Parts: sequence; structure tokens; C-alpha cells
Amino acid sequence: MSINSKNQYDLLMRILVVEDHPELGSAINRAIKQMGHAVDLITDGLQAKQILQSESYDLLVLDLNLPSVDGLQVLKGFRESGGVSPVLVLTARAEVEDRVMGLDHGADDYLTKPFELVELEARIRALLRRHQSKRNLTIELGELMFDTNMRAFTLKGEVLQLTPRERSVLEVLISNSAQVVPKEVIFEKIFGIDDDVNMSAIEIYISRVRKKISGADVKIHTVRGLGYMLNCQ
Repeated sequence: MSINSKNQYDLLMRILVVEDHPELGSAINRAIKQMGHAVDLITDGLQAKQILQSESYDLLVLDLNLPSVDGLQVLKGFRESGGVSPVLVLTARAEVEDRVMGLDHGADDYLTKPFELVELEARIRALLRRHQSKRNLTIELGELMFDTNMRAFTLKGEVLQLTPRERSVLEVLISNSAQVVPKEVIFEKIFGIDDDVNMSAIEIYISRVRKKISGADVKIHTVRGLGYMLNCQ
């Protein structure tokens, strides 16, 4: 195995979206899930402040015009409390002074509404790459290789065709290979708080990934009562 990356289940990204417009929030939620990340959607500024006190995220997508507490106050409080994750601000405020204020409060990037989802996705990828820039971008385990920049797997030199959820499961396992990863950790990494699924879904995805890597020199082992482990056979 070749790896030089931060450990403990952290390669897969968890993203908080704070957006009170129902249709836009749902569209952003779907887009980020299609990128293979876990996402939580919050529609209220006060709720955002509260959840940021108890949960950690790899990226915040934050609207400025929010009920209860303005997005700038959410951002200011997050930075003052020591939050270091990148923040992408969304706003209908196009004036230069508004953008400057957001950046001065700790925003990493700014996207003015209306925008195309493809641009939002590109900015998210760029912010996450920048945040991971000190990491080795390739993880190798036997015949399996994971490019953490492109978030793509190859097996025996060929692109491994995976659904976003399957890729996320395998990503958690390869970033912690030769370690037992609890089922609860995998669940938390690939599903958001509003996803209507239960823990048994993990077993289904593990089964699908096992089939797709069968015949290679890597295998997913079930450690009964504890979780799953990926290593070379």
C-alpha cells in the first residue's frame, strides 16, 4: 500500500448547505449528492449556528439572506469559534461592497445568484482541492488505485465503474485500509441527516462493491460486530 494522507475516515467530504429557497436548496442538495458527498441541508440561520457548534463539515455552502440569523453572522460566528473549513457564499447581492464584506468575514469564494449548478460544482471541487492540497493525491492498495483529486478508482489499470454511493463506500474503506471501519462511520460519511435510509443500506452497497472488485487482489472483509476492512488478499 502507498498512502500519505490524513487518516480516520476523513477523505470523503461532508458538506453543509444553508439555503432557505426550497427549490434552489433541493437542487444544490441533489447536485452535491451526485458528486458523491454527504450533504446536510439547513434553511435557517439560527439552525445553522447551532449545528455548527456540534457537527464538523469539510465545506459550507452558505446563503446570506436567511431567516432568524443573517448569513454573515453565521459566517462570522463560525470563524470566531475556530472553524477553518472553506466557505462558499451564495447571494443575490451583486454589489462589490457586499462581496468584500463577505470575504472580510471569512468567505473563501463568492457566487452571485442566479448561477448554473455546473459552476457551483466546479467551485466546490476547487475549494475542496485547495483544502486538501497538502495531501498525497493517490492511494494504492494492490491492484486498486484511488485518485483523490479526481475521486476516481482504477482496478488493474482500468477505470472501475461505480455509482456515486458505491464510490463513497470504497473511498472510506481505502482511505483506512487494513483498519476496521465501523458501519456507523460509513453511514455517517455517505448519508446526510435528511436521507430516508437505515443502516442496512450499507450492507447492500458493500455487497455491490465486493462484486465489482471480485477477482482482484483486494477484498472487503466483514469483521462481525465491528464493521468492514479493505486489504490485500
